Amino acid sequence: MKSIKSSKKYRLVSLRLKSVAVIVLAALLLSVISITLSYNVYQTAMDDHYKTLTSHLAKTGASELNAEDLLRYYNAVKQIGEYNEDRYRNDPEYRADYDAKADAIKDERYEQMLATLFNIKDCNEITYLYVQKLEGDYCTYILDADRSEEQCQLGTTHEVSGPTKETKNPEYGIPAFITNDAYGWLCTSMEPVMDAEGNPVALVGVDVSMDEIVADRNEYLRNIIILIEIAVVLLSVAILLGIHFTLIKPIEQLSAAARSFVEDKSESKGGESAVSRLAIRTGDEVETLCDSVKQMEKDINNYITHLTAVTAEKERIGAELDVATHIQSSMLPSIFPAFPDRQEFDVYATMTPAKEVGGDFYDFFMVDERHLAVVMADVSGKGVPAALFMVIGKTLIKDHTVPGTDLGTVFEEVNDILCESNSEDLFITAFEGVLDLVTGEFRFVNAGHEQPLLCHADGAFEPYKVRPGFVLAGMEGMRYKSGVFTMEPRDKIFLYTDGIPEATDADNNLYGMDRLQAILNTVADRTPEEILPVVKADIDAFVGSAPQFDDITMLCLTYKAPMHE
Repeated sequence: MKSIKSSKKYRLVSLRLKSVAVIVLAALLLSVISITLSYNVYQTAMDDHYKTLTSHLAKTGASELNAEDLLRYYNAVKQIGEYNEDRYRNDPEYRADYDAKADAIKDERYEQMLATLFNIKDCNEITYLYVQKLEGDYCTYILDADRSEEQCQLGTTHEVSGPTKETKNPEYGIPAFITNDAYGWLCTSMEPVMDAEGNPVALVGVDVSMDEIVADRNEYLRNIIILIEIAVVLLSVAILLGIHFTLIKPIEQLSAAARSFVEDKSESKGGESAVSRLAIRTGDEVETLCDSVKQMEKDINNYITHLTAVTAEKERIGAELDVATHIQSSMLPSIFPAFPDRQEFDVYATMTPAKEVGGDFYDFFMVDERHLAVVMADVSGKGVPAALFMVIGKTLIKDHTVPGTDLGTVFEEVNDILCESNSEDLFITAFEGVLDLVTGEFRFVNAGHEQPLLCHADGAFEPYKVRPGFVLAGMEGMRYKSGVFTMEPRDKIFLYTDGIPEATDADNNLYGMDRLQAILNTVADRTPEEILPVVKADIDAFVGSAPQFDDITMLCLTYKAPMHE
């Protein structure tokens, strides 16, 4: 009976400690829930406020405009001819001619409506205020209340995207939505301008900046977290003081015995270790822990006995990984010069994997006698799964790149095939370009990859801005749009993966695009085979002793001279 009572007493002590732990955990959980709920309520309230505000402002702007006038200006500007955005940005003569024709359409009524928009914008701290007309997948600017150089000219046409493209019947208005992009946090709403018959003629768009409220929201969250952390620390100290005399001393005995086993690895008299001589009889979890440590000592001794076999197995696996590394490197073009008989171009590429095998890959090959293809890609993840997926992706891209096939179609076909058997939910960012060796025309397609760096003859490397499409193997049925530009003799293009700009030193500083561009421009006049080692050496100097977290892959192509047909 006495033994039973003693055991019950120990269990009660254990339950008391468990109760304290449950209270602490409950306090933490309730604190987290409170922070989350209050933050979400605050965020939702402010988001709803801004959405309502932008919607009202857009309706106000729409009510001040005349639908017939807007339709007249739209029809007039369409008489000029189709708007070409690339030529407008890059051809000064085309731009001047287009501006002159568009400005000729603007009459006194046009200026009055624009002044009205400016007045609404200035009085309500609106970031952007504009009027567009939707036509299929494109929108045409009619009015743009913007005093900067980025003001959209009458007739400027863009392809729609995001909520505008996703909304059903967007010409009747687009509900307010919040975005975060290169322009910062913006709340956007678009309301229709109706004609006398109640038909939508154009959309008034309002963008209101939310940068300040987002900053305030983040500050609020930081303050709440700090207060909770202080409360948790104080509570933890109090609990530690309370359980010191009931729990710490037995654990110290257990710790001393375990430390003796680790440090001395010697047996005392009778062949018993300090752990095996422990006799803790507390009747609670500490006694259970003591028994577990004793069992662990036996398991460790057994593990040491079998350590030689385990080490041999690891050596075997290491040898197999070495073979895998060799196989992967042999799949990438590594013999240079790659095309010694071709005088029209020079190409060089390298890959340094972060692990034994990597997920990055590059490729270059002749599509036919006058077309050279270059590929740069990065598989999500690292190690063997990424390497296997890399092999599949590289093979599919090369097999589907055939003469006369649009590169967008190539990526669409490859994407659908990869999605069919992507059980590991991996994806690939990829960039492929095909150079016409006769004309210098460079057609490309981008699936979520880094922007290439282009260097004109006797010039400097500059990022060539291309719209990144969706990654490969992310979703079936995706559409990819190809682009084109022309390379002149002695022009260079540099392709790379994110392992270069995201390389970090011991202080977690990023290597960055600015440093990459700077080192490239110091060797812009050299051959690709001379450029890439300089870039790699600069990355190594920056990273120093920090471990390499991502594969480092790059390719440089020089268009030397046109091919004679």
